[in-house]
Amino acid sequence: MFKRILTALLLVAVLFGFAACAKKATKIVIATDATWPPMEMVDESKNIVGFDIDLMNAAAKAGGFEVEFKNTAWDGIFAGLEGGKYDAVMSSVTITDERKQTMDFSVPYINAGQILVVKSAVSGVETLNDLAGKTVAAQIGTTGAFEIDKVKAANKIDEKTYADIGLAFADLVNGRIVGVVCDTPVAAQYALQSPDYKDKLKIVGQPFT
Repeated sequence: MFKRILTALLLVAVLFGFAACAKKATKIVIATDATWPPMEMVDESKNIVGFDIDLMNAAAKAGGFEVEFKNTAWDGIFAGLEGGKYDAVMSSVTITDERKQTMDFSVPYINAGQILVVKSAVSGVETLNDLAGKTVAAQIGTTGAFEIDKVKAANKIDEKTYADIGLAFADLVNGRIVGVVCDTPVAAQYALQSPDYKDKLKIVGQPFT
């Protein structure tokens, strides 16, 4: 179910290559937008948790260095990296040719294609092209938003973007929009796992990136 566009950690070295960095610095500061479950999120105790967090903590333990996560809004996360506010970004970042022009990536560690989520009662929808004339949402600045950009003019799709993907799913359930595009693991978290949404939403079609 996962895609072939690869999600990766934005680093200056391969993941466990941080051990070399640890010789010069005992702490690596990493930005993450903790609104993207199950990859990165804030739990009931206000701790940043998730798959990416567990993976980096394991790397830190193996490399013998300390890691600090900074919860950072997605729309400014890359500018903060460029400006030196932190050492790396680990936040479900898709490898793209455009991003590779200014940032170095680790080796890919998960496949997570873009997928479409709609309300359970909707029928006859498999792709974005089936939502011509409708409003479809994604988190601002993400691969999902880029994919909507590609087809919205030809299909007269109204694109709506959110700073927090959770707000997009809330609007979907409440009928304010008709679809959400996001990474497959995130779609599964909301449409298949969430007690509030799993009986109201469904994943349709195949990953389209």
